[in-house]
Amino acid sequence: MQDSFYVVNLNMTIIIYFIACVLAYLIGSVSSAIVISKLLNLPDPRLEGSKNPGATNVLRLGGKKAGILTLFGDILKGVLPVLAAKLYGFNSVGLSLVAFSVFIGHLYPVFFQFKGGKGVATAFGFLAVLNGMIAASLAAVWLIVAILFRYSSLASLVCAVCAPFITWYFTDWNYTVLMIATSALLIFRHRKNIRNLIAGKEGKLFQH
Repeated sequence: MQDSFYVVNLNMTIIIYFIACVLAYLIGSVSSAIVISKLLNLPDPRLEGSKNPGATNVLRLGGKKAGILTLFGDILKGVLPVLAAKLYGFNSVGLSLVAFSVFIGHLYPVFFQFKGGKGVATAFGFLAVLNGMIAASLAAVWLIVAILFRYSSLASLVCAVCAPFITWYFTDWNYTVLMIATSALLIFRHRKNIRNLIAGKEGKLFQH
């Protein structure tokens, strides 16, 4: 009897986690950059500038207001589904799955032909919910590198390299595995930026 009860509970947990991950992916698929650009009558960030639908490109195309709104939207996407899962009582495995799902949604949005951004702000959003110390540490790293070198992409890449180690220091292995996977994808999505940085062609922050 106890075994049957355990199996039923396990099956329900799997179903709930699956539904939460699908919803998180769909939330992640809403591109803040594209929505904000349309609302403010700005060029499509997928076609202009760096052709990346992210906050940095929108900042260059539409100025500070558009960039900040896009950044806020991308962070909020990472916060909402993970916060809901945390309030519902998901364990670290479930929270990691939901966080990774919203991240994948941002990178490969079903609503925009699977052509999304690079996920830095969305990753920061879910990290702020999972562990504030990790988010604060990585924000500090990003700011220091960005201020010193004025390259958003370089700051993001340094954060991607540091994230698994910082996560391991503050939390458990479930979150560390999440950040290893997230960081690997972040670096992969920045491969063009890496080539531009090496060639000295990468655009700097606030450079027009």
